[in-house]
Parts: sequence; C-alpha cells; structure tokens
Amino acid sequence: MADISDTAPTLEQIEALAEQALLTIPASLRRHVTNLLIRVDDFPDDETVVEMELESPFDLLGLYRGVSLDRKSVQDSGAEPDMVFLYRRPLLDYWCETGESLAHVVRHVLIHEIGHHFGFSDDDMDAIERSA
Repeated sequence: MADISDTAPTLEQIEALAEQALLTIPASLRRHVTNLLIRVDDFPDDETVVEMELESPFDLLGLYRGVSLDRKSVQDSGAEPDMVFLYRRPLLDYWCETGESLAHVVRHVLIHEIGHHFGFSDDDMDAIERSA
C-alpha cells in the first residue's frame, strides 16, 4: 500500500483534513455551521470557471455558495443548502508551491470560505484564523 508521501492525497483525505480543521473553529461560530455542507472536488466546474472569470481552474482553491447569514431571511428556507467547496488539485498545487503543511492550507481556505457564510470581511476572517 502506498504511503501518503508517495501519492497525492485523495478527495477523502482532503475532506478528513477539512473535518479536522472545522473542529478548530471557535464553538461560538461552529454552532452556526451545522447545516453548512463541505464538499471536496478536484476542480471547480465549468460554470464556476466562467462565472468567476478564471484564467485556469487552478486559480480557485475554495468557494462559498449560498446566502450569508447576515443576508438570510425566512424566505430563503427553501433555497439550496449553503456549501463550501474545496478544490483538491488547486489546493495540492498551492501546497507544493508554498511548502506549508497541507492541513494548514486546507484550514486557511476553509476558514476563509466559512467567513463568507457569516458575511465577514477578509480582515474579520484573518482575525478568526489567528485566534483559532
């Protein structure tokens, strides 16, 4: 059996890292993400590439899709569930380029995307990540 150091981490392994990272988010915030779905795909779909005007599908590490909590109303109750997408291949490329631990990269991207779920600014998200 191949060791993780010999092969690229799988979708399932990235998902496990995301689940571990989710546990590091302060409980006061984590209780508001119980219905937030986290999905790991190899790349963003073609529609997302066009919508985000990406030059390459490697340009996007993660994405939040949904209505942020600060804008949500009772009328949104029948809407599709809020989701965070993590994109495995771009994450792996970033990991290789930076030399950061893969767990740190996944955690950083996950916290950033969850921040969009709350309607937080980038500065807010940086502060949350530093405190987690």
